[in-house]
Amino acid sequence: MIPIEFALPTFVIGVLFLYKGSDILVDGTAKTAAKLGVSALIISLVVVAFGTSAPEFAISFGAALQNYADISIGNIIGSCIANLLLVLGLSAIVRPIHVEKGIIKREMPILLGSTALFLVVSFFGLLDTHHKIGGLLFLVVFMVFICYCIRCAKKERSENREKYDLGALQKNILFIVLGIVGVILGAWFLIESAVTIADFLGIPKLIIALSMVAIGTSLPELVVSATAAYKNEADIAVGNVIGSNIFNIYLILGAAALLIPLNAFVSLHHIVFLLVITAILIPILYTGYQISRKEGIVLLGLYSVYIWYLFFV
Repeated sequence: MIPIEFALPTFVIGVLFLYKGSDILVDGTAKTAAKLGVSALIISLVVVAFGTSAPEFAISFGAALQNYADISIGNIIGSCIANLLLVLGLSAIVRPIHVEKGIIKREMPILLGSTALFLVVSFFGLLDTHHKIGGLLFLVVFMVFICYCIRCAKKERSENREKYDLGALQKNILFIVLGIVGVILGAWFLIESAVTIADFLGIPKLIIALSMVAIGTSLPELVVSATAAYKNEADIAVGNVIGSNIFNIYLILGAAALLIPLNAFVSLHHIVFLLVITAILIPILYTGYQISRKEGIVLLGLYSVYIWYLFFV
């Protein structure tokens, strides 16, 4: 933990890393997808989502190693909620996000099913008493999801690989790598500053995990999706959030559950809230196949109510 006097400068450094990292990450992703003849959505679901979920993995898996179950699962639940309400809400305010029908019919049901499975597994104690069973189940489902994405990518590439010729592929991939490194470093600086401030103010660990740490680990998703929305790359903006939540639930919780019981049953009402807002997003996307600025404001309003609930109820 950094000294309190360095918290604000560390915060500023984190913002700078996040901004520049997200900028080159979005550009590299869009051009790499075009070069390979693969949609930006598929790249975002896997490559970008993996990079922006790295802070969540570092926090939750590290917390599990230190036997801090509340921080481990609280960070994931809070991050998933922040992705859907805070990230998509702010991104839609930056520019309305126009969504392809395929996302609603294909990717959103996968996300809804993943969240529902998270609730069922938590209810039956497969992340608590029988945590290793739940952990293995999540990791197996995660591998199935990755195979599905690879299959979609191969199909799209075979159909579109002759269409594009945008620069050197190696250069674009380098942009993705540098962008991911930038957002991870930026998130680390921001998390360190946030946790230092929270500890200085004496906030409980579970509340820190569900709010400040979750927001901190969601900042890469926020900056990447907001930047993508501004650049009119809606597939990246939405695919990043969907992929990140799936990575959070299956990969990160799966790995953490192999180590310790996560006390998921205690957080059941938060998981129910996550499932509800995931379900609400589907009809929002169906209305004009977009998230409008007004709907973005509604999502932000819901997130404000949730944060108020955490601290005052």
